[in-house]
Amino acid sequence: MHAFRSHTCAELNKSNVGQTVRLSGWVHRVRDHGGILFIDLRDHYGVTQVLADPDSPVFAEVEKVRSEWCIRIDGEVKARDESLINPKLPTGEVEIFIRDIEVLGAADELPLMVFGDQEYPEETRLRYRYLDLRREVMQNNMKLRSDVVSSIRKRMWDREFREFQTPIITASSPEGARDFLVPSRLHPGKFYALPQAPQQFKQLIMVSGFDKYFQIAPCFRDEDPRADRSPTDFYQLDLEMSFVEQQDVFDTIQPVIEGVFEEFGGGHTVDKHWPQISYKDAALWYGTDKPDLRNPIKMQVVSEHFRDSGFAIFAKLLEQEGTEIRAIPAPKGGSRKFCDRMNAFAQKEGLPGMGYIFWRDGENGLEAAGPLAKNIGPERTEAIRQQLGLGKGDAAFFLGGKPHAFEAVAGRARVEIGNELGLTDKDRFAFAWIVDFPMYEKDDETGVIDFSHNPFSMPQGGMDALNGDPLEVLGYQYDLACNGYELVSGAIRNHKLEIMYKAFELAGYGKDEVEKRFGGMVNAFKYGAPPHGGCAAGIDRIVMLLADQANIREVIMFPMNQRAEDLMMNAPSEPLNEQLRELSLRVIEQD
Repeated sequence: MHAFRSHTCAELNKSNVGQTVRLSGWVHRVRDHGGILFIDLRDHYGVTQVLADPDSPVFAEVEKVRSEWCIRIDGEVKARDESLINPKLPTGEVEIFIRDIEVLGAADELPLMVFGDQEYPEETRLRYRYLDLRREVMQNNMKLRSDVVSSIRKRMWDREFREFQTPIITASSPEGARDFLVPSRLHPGKFYALPQAPQQFKQLIMVSGFDKYFQIAPCFRDEDPRADRSPTDFYQLDLEMSFVEQQDVFDTIQPVIEGVFEEFGGGHTVDKHWPQISYKDAALWYGTDKPDLRNPIKMQVVSEHFRDSGFAIFAKLLEQEGTEIRAIPAPKGGSRKFCDRMNAFAQKEGLPGMGYIFWRDGENGLEAAGPLAKNIGPERTEAIRQQLGLGKGDAAFFLGGKPHAFEAVAGRARVEIGNELGLTDKDRFAFAWIVDFPMYEKDDETGVIDFSHNPFSMPQGGMDALNGDPLEVLGYQYDLACNGYELVSGAIRNHKLEIMYKAFELAGYGKDEVEKRFGGMVNAFKYGAPPHGGCAAGIDRIVMLLADQANIREVIMFPMNQRAEDLMMNAPSEPLNEQLRELSLRVIEQD
C-alpha cells in the first residue's frame, strides 16, 4: 500500500465496503457521540467520515487529535445506516473504522478556524493565508482560477495563437501607473523596471513576423489598492495580432471570453450581443466607461427644460458655459420615501442633494410631485416625463454642473437606483465594448495636454487628425465592460513612426525623448512594421466575477493587503547594509 493513501477523501463509496484503505488529510472537525469519536477527514478533493470506538486499537491516539492536525489513517470501509447517509457528500454512503493512525503534522492553537463560516479580519486572513486557503470557499476559488486559465489557454491555441514569454526585467515605460524599479548591481545608478504590461515586447513580436501571440502575463504596477485591483501585481491574458482592424480583435476575443463565462458562469445568462458604445455616450448614459448593462437605466440630458425656469439653482447654472442638467430615470421609484433615501445617498457622496420629481395620481389625473415640480410648473414636468418615457409610480433624479464634476456620482446613483428598485438582473453577464476613447486629456489646473489612454494607439484619421485640436482626437482604443467592471483593454497600434513622433509631441515628448524611452520599438519600426493590434483581459477580475466575489483578493492565492504589504512573508522589508553597498544605494531617512 502507498505510504500515505490508497484513495483520496472524495473517492470512496458503497462499492468499497469491506476494503481496507489508507487516507491522509486534515482533521476538519471532531465530534464525540457517546464515546464514539467521529472525524471529518479533509483533503484537497473532499471529505470522508472516519470513526473510532473504544474497541479500536488506536482509540487513545485518536482522542488526542485536534482540528487541522494532518494525519494518516488505515481502516475498514463500512456502509452507513440508511438514516445516516449524507447525500451532500460523494462519500456520504460510507464511513471508515480506524484501525491505525499516524500524526503527520500536529497543529498549534489556530488563529482562525477552517471549519465553519466565521468572519475574520482581512489582516488575520492574509497573515495566515495558508490556513485561510484551506477553507472550502477559498479552495473552490483557486480551483476555479486554475480551470479558467487552462480553458483560456486551450481556447487561444484553438484559434491558432502561439504562447510566447516576454521579459520580466526591462526598461521603464509610461503605461499610466508607477513602475516598480529594480536597481542594477552591474550598472550602478541605473535601474530596470518590472513591466506594467508586455506592451512593447508584444508589438516587437509582431514586427518579428509572428502573426498571433498570446501570454498569461504577470504585470506589475505600483498603484493604490482598490477592491477590484491588486496594488502590486496581476495577471492578464495578453494578445496581439498582425494585419487586423479593430473589429478583427473583437471577433477574436469575444468567443474566448464568452466561452469561459458560459463554461464557468454557474448557469448565469451570458449575453451574446455585445454593443459598441462610444466613450462619450457611455459617460452620458451611464456616468462611467465601464457600465453595468444589467441595469436598464439610461441617463439623459434635460437642460432645455430647466433653462430660464423657476428653479433658480439650475437656471443660473445653465448660464455658465459647459454646464448641463442630466436626469436619471427611476421606474417604480415614485414615492417620497424612496426619493428621500436617494437624496441621503447623494449627501453621503458629498453633494448637497439631488433634485427629484415623481408622478402619482392627482385630482385631475397624473400629477407631478416634489420640490422641482412646484418650481418649474406642469408644462415642463410633463415634457420631462415624456422625454424620459415615465408614468405613474415613476420618478426622476437630477444633477447639474460641468459633466466631469458630477458624472461619476451620477453613475453611482444610477447603480444604487437600479439595485434599490430591483431593476438590475443579477443572474446575467452583460458585456459592452466601449470605443472611440479620446487620445488626450487636459489637466484643469496646469492646462498641460497628456495621453488619456494607451500612448501607443493609432489615432483615428492618422496624421490628419493630429493637425487639429488634440482634445478632439479619438484613438482606436477600446475596453470591454462586464457588469460594471473593465475586463479587457486594447487598441490598434500606431506602427507609423512619423505619426508616433507627432502623437508624442502633442503630449510634450520631443523626438529625442521618444527615441530615448522607446528606442527598441522606434528602431524596429524602421524595418517594415505591419499594422497590428490587440488587447489584454484581466484574469483576476474575470475569476472574481465568475466566483461572485466583490473583492479581488478572494481569488488571488497570496495577495497583498490594502497597504501593499505581505504580512505572511513580511514584505516589503529593510535591506541589509551589504545589499545596499552592492547596489551603490543609500536609504535617506524621511523627516
